[in-house]
Amino acid sequence: MEFASIRIITDDVDRLARFYETVTGTIAVRPAPVFAEVRTTAGVLAIGSTATVAMLGDRAPKPGMNDSVIIEFLVEDVDAEFARLRDALDDVVLEPTTMPWGNRSTLFRDPDGNLVNLFSRPAG
Repeated sequence: MEFASIRIITDDVDRLARFYETVTGTIAVRPAPVFAEVRTTAGVLAIGSTATVAMLGDRAPKPGMNDSVIIEFLVEDVDAEFARLRDALDDVVLEPTTMPWGNRSTLFRDPDGNLVNLFSRPAG
């Protein structure tokens, strides 16, 4: 088995794809207007409209309802990435901080309220 992706369901694929393009510096692949993929060497962050899960009916994921998952990106320099992104972030949860276990992290919410963590591991 190989991990393939995590998909965020949204009411606005274009807005979320642009946000993650800004965060990652990677252009999203758009195979259809209702779907985008931000492909990294570690996996894919997929972004799908509610139309992509409509067949699930009442059991379909609901946009903007995530309160248990953190989308994490490993970066070289958390402080530099935070400085680059600061003006594009509407909801900063944690400015760059060294965590008790040694990682340097900054956390913010994407336009749908999903929590995003940029982190770097301690040197050594």
